[in-house]
Amino acid sequence: MQSPLFSYTEQQSQERYTVQNPQLLRVSLTGHDDVLARKGAMVAYQGLMEFDGEYQSQGQRRARAGTGEGLDLMRCSGQGTVYLANLAQYVHVVDVDRDGLTVDSSYVLALDSSLHTEVIAVDSQYGISGTGKYQLNISGTGKVALMTSGQPLMMQVTPDKYVNADADAIVAWSSSLRVQMQAQTHSSGVFRRRGNTGEGWELSFLGQGFALVQPSEVLPPQSAQIGQGLGAQYGMGQQGSHAQNQNNAWN
Repeated sequence: MQSPLFSYTEQQSQERYTVQNPQLLRVSLTGHDDVLARKGAMVAYQGLMEFDGEYQSQGQRRARAGTGEGLDLMRCSGQGTVYLANLAQYVHVVDVDRDGLTVDSSYVLALDSSLHTEVIAVDSQYGISGTGKYQLNISGTGKVALMTSGQPLMMQVTPDKYVNADADAIVAWSSSLRVQMQAQTHSSGVFRRRGNTGEGWELSFLGQGFALVQPSEVLPPQSAQIGQGLGAQYGMGQQGSHAQNQNNAWN
């Protein structure tokens, strides 16, 4: 049998994480270095591998229920190679060091099991929560595989050059950055999610680090508040930014 398909062969590498192609991640395991992957992300594997649901603590379950942020993970263990992908999104491997990484959990494909995750809150200038209100902070030393819809833009943030990004397009940023959430419309129109400009919320980044933006603005429902009705849409209830637990980790 002959076909151009035979040019899409396995990438040979000694690295633990290898981008097999722009939309497929190859992870090598040696028996004592488990990787945590997005549930259902395995598309193929070789060798003696096991896949188990990852335990979530009571605090993690509570944070997920209250904020919508968190990771549904499976633990990949054994000796061999596993291939991971999600909806043909582009895959990028990031080394996390002491500076830490803050990310929208929906863009995490896989991470080293040694890393620590915690849900944090992002302050709103107008006291209204919505997209970008809660994010996932990843700390420790290890690797994280992120996903983007399309090829992303990495923007450098310096003390003399701050960056603004649409809250629907931001994927991740350096945890050391100072972050302010604000409306892209004037204050009298802040309750209109996108107003008459077609734009909604933005995050402003100050300090020293980077911000990763994807060329796609997904407009998810605003579900920062548990409940129904107009108040729930704008996050003005018990989980809104006028409630307790402002500007700190969810607990």
